[in-house]
Amino acid sequence: MIRLTALLLAALVPLYAAGQTPPEHAVTAQAIALQTDRAHGPLVALRRDLHAHPELAGQEARTAATVAVRLRELGLEVQTGLYGHSVVGILRGAHAGRTIAWRAELDALQTYLVDATPFRSQTPGVHHGCGHDIHIAIALGIAEVLARHRDQLHGNAVFIFQPEEETFRGAKAMLDRGLLTALPIDEIYGVHVTALPVGQVAVRPGEMFAYQRRIRIALKDGLTAAEIEQLAGQVQGALARNRPQARPWEIQRIAEPGVGLTSATTAFQDYLIVDRLQPTRTGAGTVNLEADLYETDAARIASIIPRVTQVVEASGHGGQLLSVDFIQQNPTVLNDAALTRSAMQTIRQAFGADAVQLSHGQGPFFNDDFAYFQQRVPGVYFFLGGSNADKGITAMNHTPNFAVDEESMRTGVKTFATLIASRLGG
Repeated sequence: MIRLTALLLAALVPLYAAGQTPPEHAVTAQAIALQTDRAHGPLVALRRDLHAHPELAGQEARTAATVAVRLRELGLEVQTGLYGHSVVGILRGAHAGRTIAWRAELDALQTYLVDATPFRSQTPGVHHGCGHDIHIAIALGIAEVLARHRDQLHGNAVFIFQPEEETFRGAKAMLDRGLLTALPIDEIYGVHVTALPVGQVAVRPGEMFAYQRRIRIALKDGLTAAEIEQLAGQVQGALARNRPQARPWEIQRIAEPGVGLTSATTAFQDYLIVDRLQPTRTGAGTVNLEADLYETDAARIASIIPRVTQVVEASGHGGQLLSVDFIQQNPTVLNDAALTRSAMQTIRQAFGADAVQLSHGQGPFFNDDFAYFQQRVPGVYFFLGGSNADKGITAMNHTPNFAVDEESMRTGVKTFATLIASRLGG
């Protein structure tokens, strides 16, 4: 029998003898798990429908309409049109308390990556190759479970379905349009499915991803192709950093024992990855070298541009140097330390010590505009495993044959509905 969570409405939930099932209205981890099981089949069908009809950022009309209809069926107050195809569902508890938000994304990818699912995309060139359809289904499942307990909730649960995550615009745009002015939020949570083992939840205080920057080195045209290639190699060699024997650029290894994110000896910590510097000519006597960088240590970012300048000058091409700049610099997901510790404790109390793992590393190459919400509201962002080697399923985002074991949805709904119920426990 699953242990009752001490934080889950302790004053309202009666105690039950071992082996007894709590009544439907009781807010316990066990009750939530049973309700999750009942909701799972319809959620799978909904997810497959969304997967078959993906929509690009800014075009999420059908997806948003599907979400809004379901939220209204659950009795939530629904707001649309704050920005683009955004949908916000509000579940108002019977008692006063804090307001907790859960975020999901609506958009899919523009890609011709292979979709091997039998319910594959029917829209050429568009594919839910990042798992946002899974996220939508999990969010709707959480809303369904919590709606059964609105009479016990102290406060409100807000479900934010944002457009345009893949373009890194939706979250900021919703905030700029006054999301938090009209609807003050105390805490926010979200999840991203990825290539960890199915059902594994991982989280860490602080940065979940490396900091991303795109650097541009502008030079007077006149260098030979060989000189440009040599200079690019010198810059990359001077900047790149990783621990001995670690290869953090091999992101396919994030779930491997010993080097994966949840290993204390992970390869995905203390690194700076530099993509290949690509030359482009502007046609105005200038050649630019550009590349994306992934740095785990925020304190080191300020030294990158001066270091690149030094390398160019030392190469003998200092007279050609026009400028070194970051031309793109998105914020990174930054988990609130106190909320992260509290969330881990709640999940472990409810489902056991292995129900959530500490991530010891930071993922390279990816990021999420959930970071904009965290700049305004304390929040926690989780990873959820969707891979299943026995079934040949690999949930490595943005890769060919990306697929997700739908059992991960069951884990997501029961885990995070329990967490939110705990936070709204009076």
